[in-house]
Order: sequence, then structure tokens, then C-alpha cells
Amino acid sequence: MLLGFKTELRLNNKQRTALAKHAGVSRHAWNWGLGLTKQILDHNRDNASNKIKFPTRIDLHKWLVALVKPIYPWYYEVSKCAPQYALRQLSEAWKRAFKKTSKPPRFKKKGRGDSFTLDGSIKLDHFKIRVPVIGWLRTYERLPVCFQPKSVTISRTADRWFISFKLEYEPINRPKAYPVVGVDLGIKALAVLSTGIVIEGAKSYRKYSKKLSRMQWLNRHKQRSSSNWKKAQVKIARLHRKIANIRKDTLHKLTSYLAQNHSRIGIENLNVSGMMANHQLAKAVADMGFYEFKRQLEYKCQLYGSTLVEVDPWYPSTKTCSQCHTVKDEMSLSERVFRCDNCSFECDRDLNASFNLEQAAS
Repeated sequence: MLLGFKTELRLNNKQRTALAKHAGVSRHAWNWGLGLTKQILDHNRDNASNKIKFPTRIDLHKWLVALVKPIYPWYYEVSKCAPQYALRQLSEAWKRAFKKTSKPPRFKKKGRGDSFTLDGSIKLDHFKIRVPVIGWLRTYERLPVCFQPKSVTISRTADRWFISFKLEYEPINRPKAYPVVGVDLGIKALAVLSTGIVIEGAKSYRKYSKKLSRMQWLNRHKQRSSSNWKKAQVKIARLHRKIANIRKDTLHKLTSYLAQNHSRIGIENLNVSGMMANHQLAKAVADMGFYEFKRQLEYKCQLYGSTLVEVDPWYPSTKTCSQCHTVKDEMSLSERVFRCDNCSFECDRDLNASFNLEQAAS
């Protein structure tokens, strides 16, 4: 199976400039292609009898070479792969939009999500990697030299650059400590396991929200694009990166523990987008990272030989008694203890839900 490997690059000023040029060309190609495709869609909508065929990524690249590169000679200062992959990703984004699986692509802005993809003669050598045009780039950690990737993606977060590529891993099958476990996700605690373990969420955004608001408030009157404004933007981006890293670290530790020690894992297939629509809970739900938890658990179950069982989101795991399976008509959020009127069973509501998810996964 293929898994992503991502690590930070150790760069000098010349290399940082080269990476910024590649990211700028990739962003320019994306924005040019997006503007052109939007014009074609607008023309087809207004002229139903004289429609223009929607261009493929190959058509976009041919037009880019013929119309854009002669005007902007700095395209030739970077690898040809950067604009090629940008147009390929734009074409895939439009396909997803036409299938109604995602929203239409949007224009990119400098400094936000800067990234580009390269392929060709790529070589790994312990603490450095060679990529086309740019040359050798050093890393802070040792690279897996046993595998040579076909393509790499270089991205920037705040003031740091990262490189990522795919590696092929063999599934790890080893004995598990528990045959089955139910996992109830929540806002008060990130996860309550049917084994009795309670995992507290990092709640990193809640912890640093005041500091983040203060930094953004102090930056409100600085002149845009000035030196002080840019310094403040970097500080804000660093804090956002710290918040995201704390959340990811907690989720990685939890999902690795579940996949490595349990043969079958039962979770509720939560409607995260629907939960985010509730403005009173949206911030807390986003701070827990339910979608990222499910994404990590899916590939780690494949890696460690576990089975992930997703229970129907309409299954009343909280209102069902785990002993006699009697379902309550109503149960408010303020009731933290589940009390069964049929068998007099009492238990924490989240622990009772995890028992039901364990039984559903068995």
C-alpha cells in the first residue's frame, strides 16, 4: 500500500528563492487556467447554440505554451513540471465540481497554500534529496533511501518548506491485545473506548484562541504588504501551524493505538458537515478534528491489519441500553448519565454508547 511521507527541508536563501519562484509559476498557471475555463463556461451558458468544448489539461498546457510563456519569460527559470501539474490539478478539480463531489475551484493567493509538484530525476540520499532544476535539498531527518519516488510535492506552511512523496509499505500483521472495541467520539472528551479508556482532546484552538485573536487585532492597522505587516502575518501563520500540529499529534497517537491493539474497531459514521452547520458546536467540532480522525484510522487499519466498522449515523447508540437494548424516546445533552427505565442499568452516556458500538462491530 502507498502512504505519504512528509518532512521539513533545511534550506539556504538561494534555495528558498528557487522554491518561491516555482510556487509562484504554479500559482500563476492555476489562476490563468481557472480564469480561462470560467470564461468558457460563461460563454457556453450565454450561447447555448454555439458552445465551446471544455478544454482538457492537455489543451490547457498547449495554450499555456503558445500564449503565456512567450509573454512571461520567467516561466523558463523553473521546471516545466510546476505549471503542468498545476493545470492537471485544475482539471481534476473541475471534474470533481462537475460530479458535484466538491465545490468549484477558486483562485489562489500568494502566501496561502503555496505548493508545486515535480517529477523526473529524483534521488534520495540519507539526509538530502535531489529534485529537477533546483538540485540537492537537505532535510532534518533521514530519508528512506530504499525507495525512489516518481514525483514530489513541495509546500510552504508559514515560513517553513516541506517535501512529501509516496512510499510503498507492506501491511504489518501482528497479534492484537483486544478483539473488538467501540469508540464514541465527543466534544467533552475526544474519544471514550468501550475498554473504559477516556482520551481527552487537545483543544488546541480553544487554548490559543485568545492569543490568536490578540495577534490578529494588533495587525489590523498595519499597512498591507509592509515589512511589519509581513512579519505579523508570519507570526500568525506560525501559531496556526502550532495549533494544527498539536491537534494532528493527538489524533495520530490515538489512531495508532487503536489500529495496533484492536482487531475490529467500531465507530459511528458522523455527519461532520451537518454538525459544522450548527454554529454553537462548529468551533468545538472543528477543534476536535473528527474527519481527520476517520481519515487516519482508515489507512492505519489497512496498515496494521485491523478492520474498521462504520455504524449507521442514525443508529441511536446514546439512547440505547447496552444491557437490555431498550431505546429511550428522548435524551437531552445535559443528561451525562444513562439510566435505563427497563433494567435500571446506569452508566456514563458516552461509555454506554461505546458499548453499543462495540456490539455493532462484533
